[in-house]
Order: sequence, then structure tokens, then C-alpha cells
Amino acid sequence: MPVVRSSEAVTHEIHGARFVSYATPLSGSKELCAWRGEIPAGTKAPAHTVNREEIFHLLDGELLITLDDETHRIAAGDTLIINPGATLSVENPTDRTAISWVTTSIGLEATLADGTVITPPWAN
Repeated sequence: MPVVRSSEAVTHEIHGARFVSYATPLSGSKELCAWRGEIPAGTKAPAHTVNREEIFHLLDGELLITLDDETHRIAAGDTLIINPGATLSVENPTDRTAISWVTTSIGLEATLADGTVITPPWAN
């Protein structure tokens, strides 16, 4: 069983947020990816449609999550199940960084409203 030390996690930044990847094919995972998301105060990520199911667990803070045109305020301890084909946007309207943990299957892609497809390196 591979152990991924925090010092070995790879950090990526996109749309004002930080993604710290732990489980990826590069770290030995065969089916799943997992990362910690750090969403700074005032961040509003663009809406994107995902091709894989995601489990999004908020560890600390509060966020506004819009999932298929329905907005939810979530707090630490809340979990979202984001099904394939769902459109998601994340906003942190608070004055402190929110911390999340996300798990999905390898091969996640996110399509922005303009048709741009993002293949996150932390999920592939």
C-alpha cells in the first residue's frame, strides 16, 4: 500500500484556488483520485460540467455551491455528491479560506460554459 506523505503531494493552482493532489496514477492509485482544495476568501470559480462523479466534502469554512442551477450554502462537515453531467460552480463569499476534500475516478474532465475542456492534472 503506497503511502503519500504530505511533503510528496503535488500542488496546482487554477481559477484562484489551490489543489493539493495525493491520490493519482503517479502516486500509485489505479482507479481513484483525491485532493485537498483550498478556496480563498472571495473566490468565485467558473461553472463547469463534470464527466465523472465527484464526492466533495467540506472540511473547514463555508461555501456557496451551485449545482445544476440550485444554490446551496454548505458548511464544514457537509458533503456533496456531484453526478456525471452535473454543472457546478463554487464561491467562497466569506473572509477566510475554505478547505475541501474531493474524491473522483481517474479521467475527470471539466467543461466550461465556453466549451473549453479542462483535464485537471490532479485527477488524471
